[in-house]
Amino acid sequence: MGQSEFADEKLGSNHVEHVASEGQTLDSLDTIEQTQTGRYSWLVSITAAIGGMLFGYDTGIISAVLVYIGRDLGHTLSSNEKELITSVTSGAAFFGAIFAGATADKFGRKPAIYVGCVLFILGAILQAASFGLAQMTVGRLVVGFGVGSAAMIVPMYIAEVSPAKYRGRMIGLDNMSITGGQLVSYGIGAGFAKVAGGWRYMVGGGAIPAIILCCLLPFCPESPRQLIYHGKADQARVVIRSIYPHATDLQVDQKVQHITIHVQESKDLTAGKSQWWVLKQLYVIPGNFRALVCACGLMAISQLGGFNSLMYYSSTLFALVGFSNPVAVGTIIAGTNFFFTWVNLMLVDRIGRRRILLCTMQFMGLFLVVAAVAFHWIPVNHDLSLKAGTKVGPPAIIVLVSMVCYVGFYSSGMGNTAWLSSEFFPMEVRAMGTMMLTMTCWGSNVIVASTFLSQMENTTPSGAFGFYAAICILGWVAVWWCYPEVKGMTLEDIREVFAQPSFRGCVRRAREIQKEVKSHGMHAHVDPDTKLAVHV
Repeated sequence: MGQSEFADEKLGSNHVEHVASEGQTLDSLDTIEQTQTGRYSWLVSITAAIGGMLFGYDTGIISAVLVYIGRDLGHTLSSNEKELITSVTSGAAFFGAIFAGATADKFGRKPAIYVGCVLFILGAILQAASFGLAQMTVGRLVVGFGVGSAAMIVPMYIAEVSPAKYRGRMIGLDNMSITGGQLVSYGIGAGFAKVAGGWRYMVGGGAIPAIILCCLLPFCPESPRQLIYHGKADQARVVIRSIYPHATDLQVDQKVQHITIHVQESKDLTAGKSQWWVLKQLYVIPGNFRALVCACGLMAISQLGGFNSLMYYSSTLFALVGFSNPVAVGTIIAGTNFFFTWVNLMLVDRIGRRRILLCTMQFMGLFLVVAAVAFHWIPVNHDLSLKAGTKVGPPAIIVLVSMVCYVGFYSSGMGNTAWLSSEFFPMEVRAMGTMMLTMTCWGSNVIVASTFLSQMENTTPSGAFGFYAAICILGWVAVWWCYPEVKGMTLEDIREVFAQPSFRGCVRRAREIQKEVKSHGMHAHVDPDTKLAVHV
């Protein structure tokens, strides 16, 4: 590096430090957030949220496929083979998320979304054309890579093209799209239930949202942060003008400067450091590690508590208890999930993350216990077949009602809140923290998807659901002890919360900050980045 280049870099760094040290000056560069926004950012966010359907549709459709695939792969699938073609997608998504997280800064957000779409289309074709277990497994593997990439990138992309005051709701569009995709998949599964080879149409139809997204994505811009990160400030200015159509030219220029400051600060913090070094900071710095444990711990509980076993195997489960059209019955579960996800989005910023978790998690455990007790009265063979002559009776109805209640409390509680925990991470490790959060999701997902049917066989359905109930109840205790409330806090406040010497101290400090805000009538400035962990 020449002397002039070094001087310029040093000057830029000093400028960032000067402006960042003046909180009021930095805030004054962001007055554009107070202007009226148009439809552009909503249309872009809705378009990107189609990516959420890739995950949602795949999660829901495999439930119907397992019921109707029969001997079309050459033989009747065993429980272990069903677990294989279900869990291999989650396993591939685990690595797809790592790939997307490692390349998103270098190549931008949109290329990673394109890659996810292409992989999903190829995977859907491979599945629909499968006549053997090996090809079906490969198709599920390819789909998994695409799902993992989309699940990692889409929320980050939406966060970076959203106005701060609508960012929470716009990110919520992705979660709504996931649950909406699950609901659509159950409807399609029920519609093709009586069609010969209908499962092929089910999995092949998964390519449709990916094709739609590929066609619409060229009309969406790259995120302004990524454009500035790669030295394309003029293009970023055009995008910002589209997002804030009523802003003045000065406000647009100030917004570019504001983003540039954050981008430069991020570069300075990690300059000359490898991604491995940044990842280690999550573990060697106590405050970062406490944030990691709280965020990833809640994510693990949200997956290991049994919800995804229900989404993957609900049709199998309801066929087990005697319902003649299990996919149609499973649609009730998907509809409940969709509705209560919306309820969470409306309440979580008003009630708070911690409170909504403490008001829902224990009821998840309660209704799982009810289902476990009801299964005791349903005559199920060791191979998960129903004993001859058994009809739908009160125990089966109780199982259905308890599952609907369980899903309602899950979706209105930690189903969406677990993803908001990414705001715990400081800016310099937020990208790696988000990657770890996503890896925790898919890693736990693999465990559940690959063991559910075997666990049902070996411990009986009552034992399996009792196990999930115990995780939910113990999770409630862990949240009460460790999980702080950060509603409305600034990034600096959240950093201070996790700087306390213990998890319980973090909870107490969070309460103190909340009381200070309330007693002094202060309105904390919510850093747009804390709505979701994004690269800046």
